[in-house]
Amino acid sequence: MLVQEFLERSAERLPDKTAIVAAGERLTFAQIDAEANRMAGALKKLGVQYGDRVAVFMDNGWEVVVSIFGILKADAVFLVVNPTTKPQKLSFILNNCRATALVTQANKLKNALPAVESVPSIEAIVVRGEARGVDLETIDSGKNIVSWENALEGMGEERPERKGIDIDLASLIYTSGSTGNPKGVMMTHQNMVAASTSITTYLENREDDIILNVLPLSFDYGLYQVIMAAQFGGTVVLEKSFLYPYAVIKLLKEEKATGLPIVPTISAILLQMKELKNENFDQLRYITNTAAALPVKHIIGLKELFPTATIYSMYGLTECKRVSYLPPEELDRRPTSVGKGMPNEQVYLVDDEGVQITEPGVIGELVVRGANVMKGYWENPEETEKVLKPGPYPWERILYTGDLFKMDKDGFLYFVARKDDIIKSRGEKVSPKEVENVLYSIDGVLEAAVIGVPDELLGEAVKAFVVLKDGVNLSEKEILAYCSKRLEDFMMPKYIEFRKELPKTSTGKITKKNLA
Repeated sequence: MLVQEFLERSAERLPDKTAIVAAGERLTFAQIDAEANRMAGALKKLGVQYGDRVAVFMDNGWEVVVSIFGILKADAVFLVVNPTTKPQKLSFILNNCRATALVTQANKLKNALPAVESVPSIEAIVVRGEARGVDLETIDSGKNIVSWENALEGMGEERPERKGIDIDLASLIYTSGSTGNPKGVMMTHQNMVAASTSITTYLENREDDIILNVLPLSFDYGLYQVIMAAQFGGTVVLEKSFLYPYAVIKLLKEEKATGLPIVPTISAILLQMKELKNENFDQLRYITNTAAALPVKHIIGLKELFPTATIYSMYGLTECKRVSYLPPEELDRRPTSVGKGMPNEQVYLVDDEGVQITEPGVIGELVVRGANVMKGYWENPEETEKVLKPGPYPWERILYTGDLFKMDKDGFLYFVARKDDIIKSRGEKVSPKEVENVLYSIDGVLEAAVIGVPDELLGEAVKAFVVLKDGVNLSEKEILAYCSKRLEDFMMPKYIEFRKELPKTSTGKITKKNLA
């Protein structure tokens, strides 16, 4: 099974059903499939060959979806690059994977052109739309620059001949490295089909699901909303971002969305919107969360705002897409758990020697076995060997996530920290997550992040960064008094720093490295 077959089968079964809604336009499965076939023909004509890498550098829109499936139909490998990426980083990514072509928008050329100047492998650039002061015919970049319309003109809508097989790469997803440059996570068709099948199984997705996606398609969480909907025949409503929350909520109601994927920063914004308490969202069937665990207070607030929605607390990482989910019926009993391994996957904890931990409550590194585990980092064997190691059976390598967890007697997982995120203070190990949970439980705290900072006496001191809700006044003394009643002495923050906002990635995840 190849990823593009999800689209092709839905186009055959549900040709007139709306597949994508974006910027007021509505495209059916048949239309998306036909445009993707034309894109495949265009890319081949521009020189893209079997296994070549083609980058997509665009805002969320139906064009990204057509590009992704068109690249796959051309037997090539797609990578979606965040549209806010600056030229230096874009240049690194394109050079790293030796991309053959780039699909972008006219309003992105300001960043794209300086980047591709130093990428000799790029032979063609396909440009969608128009931008003020941009004339493609006058651009002298040494590359074959062609408009989207001209590239697809004359290309047939019939399905191109297929050569690829499921062990071929389908996608490269670039993820931030703990140090240095981003790494390209290699996902085969087999990897992506396995992950999508597992997730849609436990979410119990169905044809009448309408997913409102505000996450960038460069983020695997956002990307898989499109992949999964193509698989089960659902509709995806694409928004560029969550920058205008009220407009998104209006769209949620107008399109009668049944699914809403979020990250904790989005939940924090939603819970600030007091007007929502008077709204009715009966059509919303489920809410999913990943990237970071939802604070218990957020879970309670979301259940009040969206009483008909089932909340799925999940955990994953780019290297295997998704790891676990908490069955919704367990949410009240185990609100801080991220559940168990998803279908067709095995997970367990190991100690520092790689020996499996069987005793409940003992902290260990989470490892993952499954068809969803990546093939490695693109042309980076050293980093690959750090995370893909021999498993219990001779035929496999398993993924060492670098994340520390505890497991209860029933097998449910509880995130503790990144392996390199644990704070050692007074000789004791402090979980930043545990301190953050206490801070989030304080009335008036909107966001919190905890890191360790060097300290001559303690080794590391606990430092908390706190964002307060609008109109709330809390002092450092009040926060410390609250924490002292709920945290052991060695876990107490030594420093509290108030911020108007916390630094975040383009996907809304708080970046602690920018706080250190």
